[in-house]
Amino acid sequence: MNELIISLGLFLIIEGAIYAVFPNGVKRMAEELPNMPTETLRTFGLGAIIAGLVVIWLCYT
Repeated sequence: MNELIISLGLFLIIEGAIYAVFPNGVKRMAEELPNMPTETLRTFGLGAIIAGLVVIWLCYT
């Protein structure tokens, strides 16, 4: 359970840093999202999931 809380904390730190350091980039990206094809967004999302699973797997092997 402790690892889950630490992971959530790290996620919030990274997410907050992105908004703090690149606010204009985040706004531009948000404006472009409706123009992106659904399949592209889905592909990026699945890629992020796979990358996260690989990182976790590498940490535990």
